[in-house]
Amino acid sequence: MPDFSLFHVAGSAMAAQSQRLNAIASNMANADSVAGPDGKPYQARQVVFEYAPLARQANQAATALTGMNSSFTGQTLGQPLDQRAGMGGVQVRSVALSDAPARKEYRPDHPLADEQGYVSFSNVDPIAEMVDMIAASKSYEANVEVFNTSKSLLRKTLTLGE
Repeated sequence: MPDFSLFHVAGSAMAAQSQRLNAIASNMANADSVAGPDGKPYQARQVVFEYAPLARQANQAATALTGMNSSFTGQTLGQPLDQRAGMGGVQVRSVALSDAPARKEYRPDHPLADEQGYVSFSNVDPIAEMVDMIAASKSYEANVEVFNTSKSLLRKTLTLGE
């Protein structure tokens, strides 16, 4: 029986990297923001990932594929196969606000300048965001390749029986 957990793993990685790219886009769009709806400068968002075991999904798929066949349950020694192998995907745990200090510029004529003439801008570092964007897009592309290669191998496997 084919194991479709690989598609779940690659899909979860693509979804997580997509959310990471959305956060980067938001950060870049607000890099020069002075004030948000609350009157404070925009704070950069950072996506936090966590391991997401796929044992339940893989076992449900195995059960669906094998029907009532009890010889293959997707479990070995009472523990899900994917869990024993340490396999799993990734998911977004949270989107945290950066605690980096706001960037201050001396602009005494600006309407939002403080008493000393400084204006607080967002804490977004455009160079770090660009590096993060490249890393996220490369990870996304790599997982697309994993997905496509797996699909191609599965097709070839299915045509062997013809």
